[in-house]
Amino acid sequence: MKELRIARQGGWVGLVVVLVALVIVAVLAKDALKKYGLMPGAAAPITAGSPGERARAPGAIGAEALDVNSATGAPGAAALDRARGLEDSVRQQAEERAKRTQDAVK
Repeated sequence: MKELRIARQGGWVGLVVVLVALVIVAVLAKDALKKYGLMPGAAAPITAGSPGERARAPGAIGAEALDVNSATGAPGAAALDRARGLEDSVRQQAEERAKRTQDAVK
Protein backbone atom coordinates (compact mmCIF):
# COMPACT_ATOMS: atom_id res chain seq x y z
CA MET A 1 0.00 0.00 0.00
CA LYS A 2 2.87 2.37 0.81
CA GLU A 3 4.43 1.83 -2.65
CA LEU A 4 1.09 2.68 -4.28
CA ARG A 5 1.00 6.04 -2.46
CA ILE A 6 4.54 6.93 -3.59
CA ALA A 7 3.71 6.13 -7.21
CA ARG A 8 0.67 8.39 -7.11
CA GLN A 9 2.63 11.22 -5.48
CA GLY A 10 5.32 10.90 -8.17
CA GLY A 11 2.81 12.19 -10.71
CA TRP A 12 2.10 15.26 -8.61
CA VAL A 13 5.77 15.94 -8.05
CA GLY A 14 6.41 15.72 -11.79
CA LEU A 15 3.53 18.07 -12.49
CA VAL A 16 4.86 20.62 -9.99
CA VAL A 17 8.35 20.40 -11.56
CA VAL A 18 6.91 20.97 -15.03
CA LEU A 19 4.90 23.98 -13.79
CA VAL A 20 7.95 25.52 -12.11
CA ALA A 21 9.95 25.06 -15.33
CA LEU A 22 7.12 26.67 -17.30
CA VAL A 23 7.10 29.68 -14.97
CA ILE A 24 10.87 30.09 -15.34
CA VAL A 25 10.61 29.97 -19.15
CA ALA A 26 7.74 32.49 -19.13
CA VAL A 27 9.72 34.96 -16.99
CA LEU A 28 12.78 34.63 -19.21
CA ALA A 29 10.67 35.06 -22.36
CA LYS A 30 9.02 38.18 -20.94
CA ASP A 31 12.40 39.69 -20.13
CA ALA A 32 13.72 38.87 -23.60
CA LEU A 33 10.67 40.40 -25.31
CA LYS A 34 11.03 43.58 -23.26
CA LYS A 35 14.73 43.72 -24.05
CA TYR A 36 14.08 43.55 -27.79
CA GLY A 37 11.28 46.10 -27.57
CA LEU A 38 8.55 43.68 -28.68
CA MET A 39 6.54 44.03 -25.48
CA PRO A 40 5.33 47.18 -23.75
CA GLY A 41 7.43 48.23 -20.84
CA ALA A 42 11.04 49.18 -20.59
CA ALA A 43 12.09 49.29 -24.24
CA ALA A 44 15.61 48.70 -25.42
CA PRO A 45 17.78 51.81 -25.17
CA ILE A 46 18.47 53.38 -28.54
CA THR A 47 22.09 54.18 -29.22
CA ALA A 48 23.30 56.47 -31.95
CA GLY A 49 25.18 53.79 -33.88
CA SER A 50 26.06 54.05 -37.53
CA PRO A 51 23.68 55.45 -40.15
CA GLY A 52 22.91 51.89 -41.27
CA GLU A 53 22.02 50.81 -37.74
CA ARG A 54 19.77 53.83 -37.33
CA ALA A 55 18.04 53.09 -40.64
CA ARG A 56 17.36 49.48 -39.59
CA ALA A 57 16.04 50.46 -36.17
CA PRO A 58 12.32 49.78 -35.58
CA GLY A 59 10.23 52.77 -36.61
CA ALA A 60 13.22 54.58 -38.05
CA ILE A 61 12.91 57.05 -40.87
CA GLY A 62 15.90 58.67 -42.44
CA ALA A 63 16.36 62.42 -42.27
CA GLU A 64 16.98 62.34 -46.02
CA ALA A 65 13.36 61.31 -46.59
CA LEU A 66 12.12 64.40 -44.76
CA ASP A 67 14.49 66.86 -46.44
CA VAL A 68 12.60 68.36 -49.39
CA ASN A 69 15.71 70.28 -50.51
CA SER A 70 17.97 67.25 -50.79
CA ALA A 71 20.16 67.02 -53.87
CA THR A 72 19.37 63.39 -54.65
CA GLY A 73 15.61 63.87 -54.83
CA ALA A 74 14.76 60.43 -53.52
CA PRO A 75 16.43 58.46 -50.77
CA GLY A 76 18.47 55.67 -52.25
CA ALA A 77 19.00 57.40 -55.61
CA ALA A 78 22.75 57.43 -55.01
CA ALA A 79 22.63 53.69 -54.31
CA LEU A 80 20.77 53.13 -57.57
CA ASP A 81 23.36 55.16 -59.46
CA ARG A 82 26.16 53.09 -57.91
CA ALA A 83 24.33 49.88 -58.82
CA ARG A 84 23.88 51.00 -62.42
CA GLY A 85 27.56 51.92 -62.64
CA LEU A 86 28.53 48.52 -61.29
CA GLU A 87 26.20 46.82 -63.74
CA ASP A 88 27.79 48.71 -66.65
CA SER A 89 31.31 47.78 -65.57
CA VAL A 90 30.36 44.10 -65.14
CA ARG A 91 28.72 44.08 -68.58
CA GLN A 92 31.82 45.69 -70.12
CA GLN A 93 34.11 43.13 -68.46
CA ALA A 94 31.91 40.29 -69.71
CA GLU A 95 32.10 41.64 -73.26
CA GLU A 96 35.90 41.93 -73.04
CA ARG A 97 36.17 38.39 -71.66
CA ALA A 98 33.93 37.04 -74.45
CA LYS A 99 36.06 38.85 -77.06
CA ARG A 100 39.29 37.41 -75.57
CA THR A 101 37.75 33.95 -75.55
CA GLN A 102 36.75 34.24 -79.21
CA ASP A 103 40.26 35.48 -80.09
CA ALA A 104 41.84 32.56 -78.22
CA VAL A 105 39.66 30.01 -80.02
CA LYS A 106 40.65 31.33 -83.50
